Amino acid sequence: MGSPSVGALIWISVRPLIRLVATTASGYLITRADLFPTVAARGTGQVLLNITLPCLMFSKIVPAFTPENIAALGPLTLVAVVYQLLGLLLSVIIKQFFWVPHRFRYGILVAGCWGNSGDVPTAVIMSITAVSPFGGTKDSTLAVAYISVFILVTFVRPLSPLRALSERIQISLFPLGGHKLVAWDYAGPDEEDDEVKQKLKARNKRLLTSAHRMLRHRKASDPDIDIENTLPSLTAIEKIENIEPSELLTPISERRARFAIEEPTLPHSEPGSRPMSPTPSQLTTVYERQSVAKDTDSPSTPTTPPSPSPPPTRWQTLRAHLIEFLKSLLSPPCFVILLSLLISLVNPLKGLFTPVPSLHIPNAPDGDPPLAFVLDTAQFVGAASVPLGLITLGSALARLRVPRGDWGKLPMGAIGGLAIGKTVVMPFIGVLICQGLTRVGIIDEGDKVLRFVCIFFSCIPTATTQVFLTQVYSGTGTAENLAAFLIPQYFLMVFSMTALTAYTLNMLF
Repeated sequence: MGSPSVGALIWISVRPLIRLVATTASGYLITRADLFPTVAARGTGQVLLNITLPCLMFSKIVPAFTPENIAALGPLTLVAVVYQLLGLLLSVIIKQFFWVPHRFRYGILVAGCWGNSGDVPTAVIMSITAVSPFGGTKDSTLAVAYISVFILVTFVRPLSPLRALSERIQISLFPLGGHKLVAWDYAGPDEEDDEVKQKLKARNKRLLTSAHRMLRHRKASDPDIDIENTLPSLTAIEKIENIEPSELLTPISERRARFAIEEPTLPHSEPGSRPMSPTPSQLTTVYERQSVAKDTDSPSTPTTPPSPSPPPTRWQTLRAHLIEFLKSLLSPPCFVILLSLLISLVNPLKGLFTPVPSLHIPNAPDGDPPLAFVLDTAQFVGAASVPLGLITLGSALARLRVPRGDWGKLPMGAIGGLAIGKTVVMPFIGVLICQGLTRVGIIDEGDKVLRFVCIFFSCIPTATTQVFLTQVYSGTGTAENLAAFLIPQYFLMVFSMTALTAYTLNMLF
């Protein structure tokens, strides 16, 4: 097979994105025309998550995986975990150097770590692998089977590095499972943007002065160290040191210091609880209960404060996390993926759904395996998964509202950093990682579908599921902060995916 020309590579890369944009635009337009209300979008999302997506995974995994290629699960899982950790690291770095709105201080971690591993990559990869230079339907089916591993990792992998944020954090990306981080954005009182900026300046000042003192100490202990070339900028540090404390901290900031970004404070609660700001209905209920209690209590009856409940033990916390993890495995997508993997590896079970050359069992009257109709039904229903996902994506983008006329008040540094990091820096790092894993033999060099899928997933933007989570927990039904971070990513995605796809195809073929 000859290597495709540059023009052919560009067209192969652009064509699936045209279909993706057209389908997404249809969801955007019907939402803007008030033909696709929020209730309908949520119902469509439930159908997608619990019916069409599991059917798509079942119809692709069962015939695609064999004992010969099952070894690809290891590299796929490794790459998926590495990408999520890199995304988390990216968002942490951005948060350290650029100011982020107080109501998005945890949301940016979700935005960096939790990528759109469903509709967007499935739509593009299925289209590209179904035509030359790939092997057609066989490679397309295998590609979706590989994608299922990324979906599974996104749904069930614990984010243990997030423990660094707080001793009480243990988050897992289950279906809608990033809700705790998003909910914490709305816990406690809000802070003005100026306060957040001042705290960031104060924190950077402390970091610079600490580094300055440490290097001075090293200079005193080791005269060979050139402190003039090692320190970042002594003049800059002296300027920062001359800043008055009143310029860095306002009285409001002092009153709310316990809610600073670098030291998050969370209410002590039972495992699995959701620390959120109470809604007006909750406040009314509490007030009514307190009023009833005051009316019923006798003035002469002494009231004793309730004894605080003891904190959960380590075993209770571990058990709660284990139960939550097992529940995630029983969600329809995860359960079907695991069941499909089991069926694909056990030939007597696989032979009930699809022909297996080394197995001979009685067929149905039509000559197909006895349960081939189950696989046919799954293929029929699963075909709706990608279009529904793209339509809901367009609907979610249509509901985003970016404040117009206030661009100067937006965190442009953080917005640009996350967009460029997710769509430019991450693909560059992803190519290097996948090529390195190929050279050391972890990724099979001859499995071009595997290599393409692993590289392509380095370029996915933030998952739109975060839009629904933010709208729920904000209390106002809006996601203005997220909108400013999300829209630039999906705009740059069109160009970065085209370039990455063309480069990868040229490298593979």
